[in-house]
Amino acid sequence: MNPRAIRYGIDHPTLAYYRALVAEHGSPLLVISRQRLIAQYQTLQQYLPHVAFYYAIKAFPNADVIRILAEQGCHFDVASEGEIALLKAHRISGRHTIHTHPIKKDTDIRAALRGGSTTFVVDNLDELKKLIPYRQRVGVLLRVSFRSDSAAVDLSRKFGCNPADVPAIVREAQALDIHIRGLSFHVGSQSLDSATHVAAIHECARLIADCNRDSDNPMNVLDIGGGFPLDYADAQLDLDAYFAPIQTALTALPDDLHVIAEPGRFLVAPAVTGIATITGKARRGDYQWYYLDDWIYGSYSGQLFDHVHYPLQITRDASNLEAAILSGPTCDSIDIIAEDVLLPTLEEGDLVIGHMMGAYTAATATRFNSLSGAKILL
Repeated sequence: MNPRAIRYGIDHPTLAYYRALVAEHGSPLLVISRQRLIAQYQTLQQYLPHVAFYYAIKAFPNADVIRILAEQGCHFDVASEGEIALLKAHRISGRHTIHTHPIKKDTDIRAALRGGSTTFVVDNLDELKKLIPYRQRVGVLLRVSFRSDSAAVDLSRKFGCNPADVPAIVREAQALDIHIRGLSFHVGSQSLDSATHVAAIHECARLIADCNRDSDNPMNVLDIGGGFPLDYADAQLDLDAYFAPIQTALTALPDDLHVIAEPGRFLVAPAVTGIATITGKARRGDYQWYYLDDWIYGSYSGQLFDHVHYPLQITRDASNLEAAILSGPTCDSIDIIAEDVLLPTLEEGDLVIGHMMGAYTAATATRFNSLSGAKILL
C-alpha cells in the first residue's frame, strides 16, 4: 500500500466547522489559519534569531497571508512585476523587499524600481551589466550555487555562480561602479540534512571576508535563502537537530554581517487546510474509486510540481478498510490525488481534508477543464 500519511476520523466540532464552511462557500476550499501562520513565523524566529525574514511570495501569493506576515514585521521576497503589484495593492513599501530573480528583463528592473524595490540578485556578468543604467539606485546580492544531493527540489542547478567565480564578478562590479552588498544562496527545498546549508554559510563568509580586504565599499549582507524542511509524512522530523548546526554557523559570523533569509514553505504550508468533497464513486477492478472536486491541476498541483504528498484526513473512522483511489474531477487520467490507499466506505458528500496545503498549491493551480479551483478563506 501507498505509505502516504492518512488520518481517519475527526472530532465533531471540527467536522461541523468544515461542513459549515462548505455549506456557506461551496467546495473545494483552502482555509488559512492566522494563528498557525503567526506560530510558524515565531518558530522560525526562535530557530534563527537575529535573521531578517523575507517571505517568498511565490509559495502562496495571498493578500491575507501578506498582511498577517507584514503585521509580524516580515519583509518580502519578490521575483516578478505581479508580486510587486500585489504588495503595492496592500500598501506595502518596496523598501521592505528584495528582488531575487537572477535573470531579468529591463522592464522587470524598471517595474521593481517603480515599486520601491532596490535590492536585486544577479548571478553572472551579463545580468550585472543590465543594472548599469540604474547603478546609482540599486544594491546587488550575488547568488552563489551550492547544490544539495539531499534536497527534494534542487534550486542551485538553474541559478547561481560557481563560488570560484565570485571574486572576478565582484571586481567587475567595482569597475562598473555597481555596489554588491553581499552574497546569497539557496541550497534547495525539503532537504532533511542541513550540512550543505552550513557549508554554504562558511564558504560565503570566507568569500565576503576575502573580497572585503580589497574593497572601499565592503559587502555586509548574507542571504541564506529558504527551503527549510517540513514533515509531510509524519516522519518525526527533528527541527532542533536540523537548525542547531545552522545556528552555530551563523553565530560564528562577524557582528557587522546582516543575515537575511527567504522562507516560504516553512511559514505558509502548515497554515492552510484543504477541504474537498466526494462527488461520486465507482468500483473499477480491485479498487474503489472516489472522485473529488479538487484535483492535481488544482490545489493538489504541488504533487506534480513540488514533489510532496499532502497528509490526508478522512472524516470517517478506520473501519472496513479497502483498497481505494482518490481521483480529481478532470477528464485526464493522471488526475489522481492518492492511489492504492486504504479507506473506509465513503459516500457522496463526505469531506476529504488535506493538511499542510499552503505551499505551492493555489500558487501552481491551473484552470484545466475550465474548473474554477478552490476558494481561499481566512
